[in-house]
Amino acid sequence: MTAGLERLKKGKRLASLAGYLGRGISWLRQHQDGIKALFFGTRSSYGLVFTVLLYALLVAIGFVYLYPLLFMLVTSLKSPADLLNPMVQWVPTELYTGNYVKALRVLSYQRTLLSSILVSVAPSIVQAAVCSLVGYGLARYRFWGKRLLFALILATFIIPPQNTVIPQMLTYRRLGLLGNILCLVLPASMGQGFRSAIFILIFYQTFLSLPRVLEEAARLDGASDPMVFLRIAVPAAVPSYIVSFIFSVVWYWNETYLTVTFLEGGIQTLPMQLSRFVQAYENLYPPGMVNIFDRINEAVKLSGTFLNILPLLVMYLLLQKWFVESVERTGIAGE
Repeated sequence: MTAGLERLKKGKRLASLAGYLGRGISWLRQHQDGIKALFFGTRSSYGLVFTVLLYALLVAIGFVYLYPLLFMLVTSLKSPADLLNPMVQWVPTELYTGNYVKALRVLSYQRTLLSSILVSVAPSIVQAAVCSLVGYGLARYRFWGKRLLFALILATFIIPPQNTVIPQMLTYRRLGLLGNILCLVLPASMGQGFRSAIFILIFYQTFLSLPRVLEEAARLDGASDPMVFLRIAVPAAVPSYIVSFIFSVVWYWNETYLTVTFLEGGIQTLPMQLSRFVQAYENLYPPGMVNIFDRINEAVKLSGTFLNILPLLVMYLLLQKWFVESVERTGIAGE
């Protein structure tokens, strides 16, 4: 009797479970399109799977880029006691600024910062202006040898600068320009600055996508070629100017091989000072003349490195909005 009741109850439970399962399957069949759209998206929206993968990828990339900066900043703010304490990792016991005081003195920061700004900004302005002219000429005019000239311009990006540095140095020495900012400005004024081929290509694509009807309408109104370039082409290429200027400043700022070769003995920049940081620090703080806490350590080195990249970070933060918009707009094709 008891066994029969148990079998009856078990049968009722199985029937109830089967009923729930059947209703669940029916609901899934009725809403399968909505569930598919939720997880895999539609033509107008991303699905949950793609969104999760996208954000996971962005977090991973952000971690790769931000981790060195965070480690550099935190370590540079550690006191000597925190550096010797293995328990102190990411949160210093105090915000110690003595490392930056020493790094500012070793780098001669105020003088070298002004020199670095001059060395990076002046050639970048000239380079952006000249590359826009070259790109406009290649995009709008037909002449003999145009394709060959364009190929040679792009080849200058492929050829390593180490192959041409000796002839350039000998030429500048013969002209008496070694140690002068003109060593960087003159090549930029001829369209041969640092990675000028990339900027010429950017402007070439920008002007190639510019509708010709605008220029033809301006010429019908009596505008000359220089006026067409200044009034029509330049305003339309503002995003390209911003992108070219920012990248050019960064590359001129970070370049040490050519600047050391051409400017050594004349102008000192922050990257040049940073490459001699250990030697300059030991000259200011001789090992036998100072206590152990004034000896060079990892925190002082990272303070100097952070001070070296700080102007670039500030520039990017100030120009971030225009930079992002410019990158997006440079990829838009015209008529």
